Amino acid sequence: MSRLATMLTARRGRLARDWTDWASLAYLLLGVLVMFLPVVWLFASSLKTDQALNAFPPTLLPWQPAQVAVPGHAGTLPLMRVTAGRFAGERLAELRHIGLVAQLLDPARPGPVLHIPVRDLKPVLHLHASWSNFTDLVRRFNFLGYFWNSVLITTLATLITLLINSMAAFALSKYRFAGRDAVFGLMLATLMVPPTIVLVPNFLIAARLDLVNSLWGVIWPGVATPTGVFLLRQYMLTIPDDLIEAARMDNASEWRIYWRIVLPLSTPALGVLAIFSVMWRWNDFLWPMVVLNRSSAFTLPLALFSFQGDLQTQWHYLLAMTVLTLLPVTVIFLFLQRSITQGIASAGVK
Repeated sequence: MSRLATMLTARRGRLARDWTDWASLAYLLLGVLVMFLPVVWLFASSLKTDQALNAFPPTLLPWQPAQVAVPGHAGTLPLMRVTAGRFAGERLAELRHIGLVAQLLDPARPGPVLHIPVRDLKPVLHLHASWSNFTDLVRRFNFLGYFWNSVLITTLATLITLLINSMAAFALSKYRFAGRDAVFGLMLATLMVPPTIVLVPNFLIAARLDLVNSLWGVIWPGVATPTGVFLLRQYMLTIPDDLIEAARMDNASEWRIYWRIVLPLSTPALGVLAIFSVMWRWNDFLWPMVVLNRSSAFTLPLALFSFQGDLQTQWHYLLAMTVLTLLPVTVIFLFLQRSITQGIASAGVK
């Protein structure tokens, strides 16, 4: 917070702000609006009812038409504000409207029915957060099951990814063998292959291994990533070879060198890869959609897709589930964003 305050209060002029200071603040404000306004709109819309989402013109806050109880009438009636005419400024309960004329009552003193043109009426709105959008996900849908599937896949896939990629990076950075650079270049060349090209071969292999409709079928195909190997290899190149040679002179095994020396020294790069792996796995949609067709094994992205019907979509539930889906990754990124920038900088510069 102190750095943010220092940045916002810094100025070029000694006595007053220069025009470049105002331009910089305006540019920063524009960037904040562009980045965070859609997120704020999403969260605010997730608190709206289905009726409020379909209201026109759309609003940012969850406004809801007010309802009022009138003696002698069952249930509640919509509350309207009269904008013109004899009863301008009063708030009346609407019984019904026929054509261009509405029938209204005074909710405090019900008396004769008043006939007022519809054009002179506006609904009274009040802020109403529909938290039931979130509670209904747990009560009416298998949200906790989808959430557990995503957590399990993300956790196991991240751990296996760190293990396999770090072992490959250790071999490519600290071992000297014929064709090492060619293997590394071939591995990087796979980054140019679109994932859809290998979609069918991956599915055939998963079907032969009986991994269809299994969470392991989602985990295994993507545990080895060229990006992760490249990131870790570049960082492990900065570890002195003399340190490894000294460990070998002390009769340390290669596994012990890797596990007790190289991995602890590669913690910043491992943290960056872990964060990337969490985001990749948590938001993965295409491959789980191909390999999973049983609803009980769905992840959160697949559950979001299943909420979209051909004829009707429950947008209030869809938006609420979207917020809950984005929340874990957002929290992880907010707490570890400094580690991301430091890890990438150290792996790239060194």
